Amino acid sequence: MNEIQAVFADLSKALSSQVLGQPQLIERLLIALLADGHLLVEGAPGLAKTRAIQKLGEQLQGSFHRVQFTPDLLPADLTGTDIFRPQDSSFVFQQGPLFHNLILADEINRAPAKVQSALLEAMSERQITIGQTTYPLDDPFLVMATQNPIEQEGTYPLPEAQLDRFLMHVVVDYPQVEVERQILQLARDEAKAGRQTEPANNSLLSVDQLRTARSEVLDLYLADNLEEYLLQLVLATRQPQPYGEDLVGWIQYGASPRASIALDRCSRARAWLSGRDYVSPEDIQALAFDVMRHRVLLTYEAEAEGINVDRLVNELIAGVPVP
Repeated sequence: MNEIQAVFADLSKALSSQVLGQPQLIERLLIALLADGHLLVEGAPGLAKTRAIQKLGEQLQGSFHRVQFTPDLLPADLTGTDIFRPQDSSFVFQQGPLFHNLILADEINRAPAKVQSALLEAMSERQITIGQTTYPLDDPFLVMATQNPIEQEGTYPLPEAQLDRFLMHVVVDYPQVEVERQILQLARDEAKAGRQTEPANNSLLSVDQLRTARSEVLDLYLADNLEEYLLQLVLATRQPQPYGEDLVGWIQYGASPRASIALDRCSRARAWLSGRDYVSPEDIQALAFDVMRHRVLLTYEAEAEGINVDRLVNELIAGVPVP
């Protein structure tokens, strides 16, 4: 483990001490940071989704901003807008919340299509266009969007084109009872200390260290046979016939090439976080669910039978030969 990997290990420990019972969410956040992608997180309220990225923002040398998405939100509320100055009859651009390093898009499916499309350009192109002027966004730039699976009234389902822009779709669940007991104690301790006592400028990770880590992740060794295995897993969502005739009736649309790119980047990041200099089949299999969960469209018949994408990925992992 080199110096930069040790920094990320300390960062993971720091987050784990503040965000209890969600080790997978913490790992996926760090993977997204290393893979330079965005996260879609789905879970019931109160499962530390907001807290996780807030605490990451405190440890990263950069800025954090939370946006609560509502049906009356406008694109300018995200991107910013030109403000007229009567003093000299000129327009000055006032930056919106997207001009931060870490963005929490809370309940993204409550925003209308125009707002979602404005966020889409920022996520995909790392830039914002206002009128005839294009403004580049800061680096790093990570969007963590949340969805509440309980309430569907007054929501706007995200189109597949936008879902495909997310690196991973992570599902978080309730913690175990012992962990929840620790959460109670942590909440009491924080209430006694007072939130205002949290130290400022206590970042563990600098932007330069993050760039170095990303470069090391891209240079990580991936064997040719494992690369072929990765490609065959993604290809199996488009051509599932060799792995079972029943799978053919489950899939309406398979995963796009973005799934291959995401699985490659995420597997390298997971291996790097584990202190290894090579990717293993376990890295690919562990991340296949989060990478494909939002990229594979099932048929109506499959959904009516209670089949979800996670079950499909399980079948494909069992069927595609591991090198």
